[in-house]
Amino acid sequence: MNKKQRVFSDAEIEANKKIYSEHFDPEFTEDLVSHVISLIDRFYFRSKFIGFDNLPERNNPDRPLIYAANHCGMAFPWDAIIFSAMLFKRNKFNFKNSVRPLASPLLSQINLMNPFLLTNFWRRAGGIDATFLNFETMMQYQEANLLIYPEGIPGIGKGFNRRYQLQRFATSFIRMSIKHRSDVIPYASVNGEYINPYNLESKLLNRITNLIGIPFLPIGIMTLLIPLQPWLFYFGFPAKLTFVMGERIKPYEMIDKPYEEISDEEFQDVADRVKDQMQANLDAAVAKYGQQPYQCRELFASWKGNLSRFPFFIPAFWPSIFAEFERFSKKGRVRSLKINFWTGLRAFLKNPITIAFFIPILGWIPILLRGYSSKRADLDK
Repeated sequence: MNKKQRVFSDAEIEANKKIYSEHFDPEFTEDLVSHVISLIDRFYFRSKFIGFDNLPERNNPDRPLIYAANHCGMAFPWDAIIFSAMLFKRNKFNFKNSVRPLASPLLSQINLMNPFLLTNFWRRAGGIDATFLNFETMMQYQEANLLIYPEGIPGIGKGFNRRYQLQRFATSFIRMSIKHRSDVIPYASVNGEYINPYNLESKLLNRITNLIGIPFLPIGIMTLLIPLQPWLFYFGFPAKLTFVMGERIKPYEMIDKPYEEISDEEFQDVADRVKDQMQANLDAAVAKYGQQPYQCRELFASWKGNLSRFPFFIPAFWPSIFAEFERFSKKGRVRSLKINFWTGLRAFLKNPITIAFFIPILGWIPILLRGYSSKRADLDK
């Protein structure tokens, strides 16, 4: 969202408010967090929230706060999934002080980019395609705050050699903050760079994968293994995700001009100043919480004491877990999801597509057929 932002009429914004609930399914989201994401977090990513005990109040009651964070490079966006889900859980499944993410439309264009082909995952769980009109419309949303990653796709497509280095910020969140006089709440995502470490970036390869709906493709050992075990496409190592709240930022106090008179260059200058402040916060958070990104002793201790939950701490089982959840969710509310060795085997039989995730090379045929069968179908509704 770096290009010049057009002005939308009140009628356009009003008509676009269908995005508030068009795909969003609060009950699906609560069940998904309760029975899947929270257990993956508990036994794998073990998220820690620093400074979130007293959540910030809206400075403008009629406008949502804008949460902003660094993206974790070269990995499936588990950082965004875990943050949004666990903040929702911390708020006792109340959306009022939780967030709805503005995410790259690439994540919703094809089913392949939904975790383990879970149908319309991002939108059903509250995600909104990050377009100018959608951002402007969401600034009138009353039921939750917003989450944005100002680096965009370059933030997750950067190589490991540029870990924790913020890429150029888009200006959209600065424009919205200034126009609506709503504060930015920055936080640092620490250890997420180790979800998929030691990968390099190829801008040419990323441009090619963009054409087929995949935001980026890391270059590393794990990438070479993906054809042999397709479930690795969504894989992440068990980095201990740590989220550190920063001091709220008021971009509208950084410039003494009416919104309509601010030039693109001045918006970018404010964005650069916010980026510098967030980079300083990120550096401090990494120095304090990022020296042992995996916390292996803690990880193994959590496994040892919860062996009956082992499917949740072995990513190879996650395709079955997500597929089984979706199967139950189609029948209504998911009241429980007991996954163990035997029910895991049953999940394979009930959800044949999960078998494809373990078939070398040929397994990609049904996965791609399923992954691309709904390309843009949702967007055209």
